[in-house]
Amino acid sequence: MSTGTIFDIKKFAIHDGPGVRTTVFLKGCPLSCWFCHNPEGQSSEVELLLRSGRCNRCGDCVDCCPRDAITLNEEAVQIDRYRCDLCGACVDVCLPGALELAGREVSVGEVMAEVEQDVVYYDQSGGGVTFSGGEPLAQPSFLLALLRACRERGIRTALDTSGYAAPGVFRRIAGHVDLFLYDLKLMSEERHREFTGVSVAPIHDNLRWLSEQNASVVVRFPLLPGINDDGDNLRAIGEFLSSLAVLYPLDILPYHRMGVDKYVRLDRGYRMPDLEPPSRERLGAVVGQLSGYGLRVTVRGEERWA
Repeated sequence: MSTGTIFDIKKFAIHDGPGVRTTVFLKGCPLSCWFCHNPEGQSSEVELLLRSGRCNRCGDCVDCCPRDAITLNEEAVQIDRYRCDLCGACVDVCLPGALELAGREVSVGEVMAEVEQDVVYYDQSGGGVTFSGGEPLAQPSFLLALLRACRERGIRTALDTSGYAAPGVFRRIAGHVDLFLYDLKLMSEERHREFTGVSVAPIHDNLRWLSEQNASVVVRFPLLPGINDDGDNLRAIGEFLSSLAVLYPLDILPYHRMGVDKYVRLDRGYRMPDLEPPSRERLGAVVGQLSGYGLRVTVRGEERWA
């Protein structure tokens, strides 16, 4: 497949792998995590986002909508998402940038044209390209074509993934990836299904297989107070990682609320409105417990953290 759907390309990313990177966000994800901070990446379809705070109520989008799906209220425009056919006419006329489409079909060549603009920064910093999402493995043929194109051009790659994919798909992709940024969230099958909607078994199996291949992996643990920071889950993570063929580093990603506003833009409810980031004391306790399994534990990629 020479084309796929992305929802963003971020230049000069510094938290998505080593060095300076370009992060390409592929659309679509088989998980439905309660705590997802990129909800615009969950659906494989194009979506319309509204930033009400930017709307100046000019009415241009109302006038141009061919399906009469937009109306004005006292504060901003309102979108009838059942009538909207995502044609993008409103986005084209919205000068304040209150309306935007999340998702566009692109070719491998179009993505690589943007990626190659920053090759000099990759070379100088040891960086490269990170494929994120959504879940990049949800578009395996497009992802594989992108990975091959990067390898042909000598650009190193990282895959930011939940690890949720059929073994055949995962193994076909894995040989073309230089570094995996691999999420572990909840070890219990029951709780993993509750908070993500899918089984944890393929995730564990694929990570175990990667360790047997001596693949380069950084395991990432999104820390969610009251959801996955209990002693049982931490113990299960420590025991599982310490049992693998390779003792992989573990990077803790403390929960943040930066994605909450995206749910408002999509007219979706957020399932954890009262969840707050973990305290420094709680972070310290979690680092201490997981380090006890012989793991090199960092927080947001740093040995020392504030």
